[in-house]
Amino acid sequence: MNDQQFRQLLNRYEFSWAGYRKVRKGVKKRIHRYMKSIECNTMADFLTELDRNNDVRDHCERLMTVSISRFFRDRALWQGLKERILPEFMDVGRKKVRFWSAGCACGEEVYSFKIIWDCMSNTYLHVPELEVLATDINPVHLDRARFALYPPSSLKEVTKVIQSGYFKQKGGKKLFEVKASLKKGITWKNHHLLSDPPGSDFDIIFLRNNVLTYYEERLKKRAFRNVLKSLAPCGILVLGSHEKIPFETTDLTGVEPYPYVFRKIESRSDCIT
Repeated sequence: MNDQQFRQLLNRYEFSWAGYRKVRKGVKKRIHRYMKSIECNTMADFLTELDRNNDVRDHCERLMTVSISRFFRDRALWQGLKERILPEFMDVGRKKVRFWSAGCACGEEVYSFKIIWDCMSNTYLHVPELEVLATDINPVHLDRARFALYPPSSLKEVTKVIQSGYFKQKGGKKLFEVKASLKKGITWKNHHLLSDPPGSDFDIIFLRNNVLTYYEERLKKRAFRNVLKSLAPCGILVLGSHEKIPFETTDLTGVEPYPYVFRKIESRSDCIT
């Protein structure tokens, strides 16, 4: 499959060439194998099959999802969460904090957040219950997240202290499993970000390195609106470090000094800034 053919496929889904350009090699290999398995020998045949068969279209879209992640990716974000953003949620009057990882891939982001939250229990007398929803379009990624087994490359940002406290090595297989307590309290759910939101009034939403990277503008805006209406007033929205909001909005204000962290506001006087 050459790049011109791959662009035809991207156009069919309204996916972004700029987003896929650096990761296209692996995606193209997966799609090519799938085309052979359903006896589509040309891109023209495959595009026709996508148009007439929803199962093929859905499966192809799942194959085009990209999972490039590791624990504590973008270290400055996690440091900022621990030191400046999450402390405001340690209010003694707050019983629960609702967190949504939108496009959770294989779970590294979710478990990283839970580790940070657990670490804060050593600093604050009152740490609210954490309710976690983790969603992804790809059920294979969700299965991997549930098993929570990761190669050493996924832990290269993990300190020795965190590794010894929250991971255990699995025999001689050179895999690391997160400890059982981190797996509790997580709801894993198959969800497409272009469909209706899976909930509302989330206090914290991570929308990192998925729709805003891989979708064209029309779909970016549609998905982003779905996410935004799920965010509670004064809630925190975290994007990828190189991503931007796809349209102007007065519903969000930046959280300095992080250009990718935002707070939802309904009235400035109601929110901490």
